[in-house]
Amino acid sequence: MEEKIERLKEILHEIADLSHASALLDWDQRVNMPPGSAQDRGTQLATIEKLVHQKATKEELGKLLEDLSKYVKQLDPDSYDARLIKVAKRNYNKSTKVPTEWVGEFAKEKTLATSVWEKAKPKSDFNSFQPHLEKLVALRRQYADFFKPYDHVYDPLLDDFEPGMKTAEVQAIFNELRPKQVELIKTISQQPQVDNSFLYLNYPKEGQLKFGKEIITDYGYDWNRGRQDLSAHPFTTSFGLNDVRITTRLHPKFLNTALFGTLHECGHALYEQGIDQALNRTPLADGASMAVHESHSRMWENLIGRSYPFWKKFYSRLQEIFPSQLGNVDLDTFYKGINKVEPSLIRVEADEATYNLHIMLRLELEIALMEGSITPTELPDAWNTKMKDYLGIVPPNDAKGVLQDVHWSAGMFGYFPTYAIGNLISAQLWEVMQNDNPEVEKQIEQGNFKEILAWLREHVHRHGAKFEPQELVEKVTGSKINSSAYIRYLKNKFGAIYNL
Repeated sequence: MEEKIERLKEILHEIADLSHASALLDWDQRVNMPPGSAQDRGTQLATIEKLVHQKATKEELGKLLEDLSKYVKQLDPDSYDARLIKVAKRNYNKSTKVPTEWVGEFAKEKTLATSVWEKAKPKSDFNSFQPHLEKLVALRRQYADFFKPYDHVYDPLLDDFEPGMKTAEVQAIFNELRPKQVELIKTISQQPQVDNSFLYLNYPKEGQLKFGKEIITDYGYDWNRGRQDLSAHPFTTSFGLNDVRITTRLHPKFLNTALFGTLHECGHALYEQGIDQALNRTPLADGASMAVHESHSRMWENLIGRSYPFWKKFYSRLQEIFPSQLGNVDLDTFYKGINKVEPSLIRVEADEATYNLHIMLRLELEIALMEGSITPTELPDAWNTKMKDYLGIVPPNDAKGVLQDVHWSAGMFGYFPTYAIGNLISAQLWEVMQNDNPEVEKQIEQGNFKEILAWLREHVHRHGAKFEPQELVEKVTGSKINSSAYIRYLKNKFGAIYNL
């Protein structure tokens, strides 16, 4: 049986290597590729993705997994081999439901769509992007059909990012969360507003990059196994556990964009860099799910990066880099300013109290698109209507509305809920971490993140994708994903800022 496990790993290693080559081409498209190359790049990615799919669905792999599934009962159920066989079989069963030609077509279309979106967004030109969006929506609906019967058409899409989670489960979490957040936002809106005008001054790009790199170095980002570049929309990608790259976006007249975007992407990268090297080039060399991944990016961005202890340590350094902009702004004013609660148009720059409403809006639109109750043509108007309903504001154009996120151009329907779920998980993990290490805030104030990172390495990172998200969260926190810890966090934090 050992020979069969080794053969399984050989096949999975080959699949991982091809997938990483595909990811490298995708990274290059978004960072370096000349704009006229989209057609060629789409063809290249389609070829590689089809090769990946052919290897991932080959009969030999299915037979190995069938034989090894019987052997699993003799193993420790939490051992790497047992979990690898389980996850590989799950992936195989999903992949064999999807035709190779569909995989190639989807890879090509999302490459073209992303290229068009990058041009359409700054021009607020939804019409040029619409035909590509229509194709991607049709392809994702077709993808869902491969998995019939399902409880809901959105389930197969969600499962790609949150293994084992159902649409009804996410809706139940959001239905419990929404009124609590709305009540908090309403209470805050009745208090005197804080000033954040100093964030909208001229901040030279070089200084923004310099400060961000200093902070994520202190966080523990390993530059020997990573790098940072610029892109139209920040993202993190990896080509194996020893090549984990991040990108950021700079706004010359708004400090938050690059600052918190860099911390966010570093959170993702720290997770990837902390996975046990024994899992490299296997399906387990990944996060437990995108929500667990987002719990880390949101933790390092917000629970740490927007905290008062953090800025007690690092604010003077930021003032050194931007003396004319921040020299006369005291620490308390700065802290309140970066945590200002106010309905806003752009998701990635939304405050913590309103952020989840942006996600709920997108979930409702994605479900409507998959159900067919709205069409891509109707999406801009539907977006604006829901922005008015959820946040009381209407985008002045599509660049600040329906075109603001890269996800739909990449065909990533099913991803958005993971951001809000990640927020909830981040607070659950944070409470347990603070119980285990009551010195966390003091360590942050000293600029010492080693204990925080070590705790995350031990309890989450090293496991990679061994456990499904609900399983992992319950192992670490003692309960499944819920909103209680996050609501406590929001009330404590903003109660102090707004004197509630």
